[in-house]
Amino acid sequence: MAVTPALRTLQVLGLLLPLALLMGCSATSIQPERNSNDYFARQLPGLPDDWDPMMSSADRSFFLDDLRASPSEQLRLALLDQHQRWVGTPYRLGGESTRGIDCSALVQRVFAETFRLELPRTTGDQVREGEPVDRDALQVGDLVFFRPPGAYDHVGIYVGEGHFLHASTSQGVKLSRLDNVYWQRHFWQARRTLAPTLLAQRVSLHGEG
Repeated sequence: MAVTPALRTLQVLGLLLPLALLMGCSATSIQPERNSNDYFARQLPGLPDDWDPMMSSADRSFFLDDLRASPSEQLRLALLDQHQRWVGTPYRLGGESTRGIDCSALVQRVFAETFRLELPRTTGDQVREGEPVDRDALQVGDLVFFRPPGAYDHVGIYVGEGHFLHASTSQGVKLSRLDNVYWQRHFWQARRTLAPTLLAQRVSLHGEG
């Protein structure tokens, strides 16, 4: 049977449609969930009323200058700036990029980019950094360590107001509460790499030179 132009067009469309649908599903599946204004308004602790999570790094720098923020506030805003960059990035053991990252790599990247401070790559080495801190004496920028079930320990960065930034194995990079039943149960210890006043002197918002 001869293939007419109309039939050939239908055949081509029949091949392209499933391919387009497949590509759309693939693109959707590999893209991490990114932050929304609702997420920031609901989740981020201790933000000033006029803080805009979508502002540029330069605007954030001017904002901090105008705010005359305390060291703890400077650290909190700098860490929330990193939260904006990484939020929703999926967890991947051994990963070190926005395509997938594990907990100790996130801590290493955040400290290098925000505080220009190089930390070791692994949780086992990071837990030897700085000085031990009581849970009741946590300050912004302290490392918090957990021993959940399984072969690996877990680490995050305290951002104040009872929250810490980490790469969750189930939900990717996010903020969680220390008083969550799960994290309370598996809390191990906390470490302070540098005093908050010293960390604040090293703050570099993402995107600055």
